[in-house]
Amino acid sequence: MKILDVITAPGLTGFYFDDQGAIKQDAEEDGFAYLGPTRTPGFKAIRHKGESLSILLRLEDGQVAWGDCAAVQYSGAGGRDPLFLARDFRPLVEGPLRDLLIGRELHSFRELAGSINTQQIGGRPLHLALQYGLSQALLDAVARARRKLMVEILVDEYDLPRPREGVPVFAQTGDDRYMNVDKMIIKEVEVIPHGLINNVRKKLGSRGEKLLEYIRWIKSRIEKIGGENYRPVLHFDVYGTIGIAFAGNLEAMRDYLLQVEEAAAPLQVRIEGPMDPGSKREQIEQLARLRRLLDDSGSSLELVADEWCNTLQDIRDFVQAGAGHMIQIKTPDLGGIENTVEAVLYCREQGAAAYQGGTCNETDRSARVCVHAALAARPQQMLAKPGMGVDEGLMIVRNEMNRTLALLKGGKGSG
Repeated sequence: MKILDVITAPGLTGFYFDDQGAIKQDAEEDGFAYLGPTRTPGFKAIRHKGESLSILLRLEDGQVAWGDCAAVQYSGAGGRDPLFLARDFRPLVEGPLRDLLIGRELHSFRELAGSINTQQIGGRPLHLALQYGLSQALLDAVARARRKLMVEILVDEYDLPRPREGVPVFAQTGDDRYMNVDKMIIKEVEVIPHGLINNVRKKLGSRGEKLLEYIRWIKSRIEKIGGENYRPVLHFDVYGTIGIAFAGNLEAMRDYLLQVEEAAAPLQVRIEGPMDPGSKREQIEQLARLRRLLDDSGSSLELVADEWCNTLQDIRDFVQAGAGHMIQIKTPDLGGIENTVEAVLYCREQGAAAYQGGTCNETDRSARVCVHAALAARPQQMLAKPGMGVDEGLMIVRNEMNRTLALLKGGKGSG
């Protein structure tokens, strides 16, 4: 089976592009928008509509395989690729990339993705959002050509066990940090709430007191409206604000995190991105030191690496340095889906916990393809996405997971 044609279609994502630097510096909120100067290159406004670009591959038998190019909410921050706007990249897909794709045989996903995603056009590598969407389309195309599910292609090509159960799902509240927690509890989400703690004054507290209060409130809601056996993991993304609040003092940060652990007990608690010193080297050093301080204190709190841990090589570097107990594998930042699978497998081989994440700023298509990657590679948790409404992303991810498992149990491929 060959690729006969390549078609593109611009689209919307499930959220927005946000200028993280401006938000951290107390950008003024005006309804759902932000006012004030931008701080991240490429942004014309602090909040910009999220854009995607669908890549559709027409196959010899008339089937159409497709994937969605999408980039993270905080594009351009923490060493990430710049803002992805469909109009800027559509000509590249319809021109040079189209020429590379037409006539390709659909024998192996790994070979195709490795060949195409490493191409340089005009002396520059492909934007990671392009690699992301293209690899989704190629995985779908190979699955259609071989009459199998996408997860079956990954299991076959990476020599992995056939999945028999789902992967725990992590949902995120967005700024509606209270109502959305109730939604998560009612739907018994395994890992909650993310919390979007991205500002010291408004959300963390100058000494972290607002986060502690929030944790205690979540525990009270779990006790009041959760089932008798519902015991979720509490996972908070703090976007480096703990480091800001405690002026980078690691001992003070450790002492505060012990308070966080006490407030969350008996629930397991994870803190993502406790600091952001501004470079990969410093992030690795400080996260590894903070982890040792916590471990030496007998703490079971888990630190999650995020900022500056973007590419497959970054993930290897963070894992080798012990910089965090868990690594977020932020799927659009890794480019091709093949890199996500390899990153999860690497973490597992090295004894590090893997969180197959991504961003609220993805699409329903990219989220569904990510389910197949997670079922094959088996991270400790995966993100419910896209969007910040809880229900929609959770529905997309959970239903794709359950449908896929049902088909695998029945011994049937995609047909």
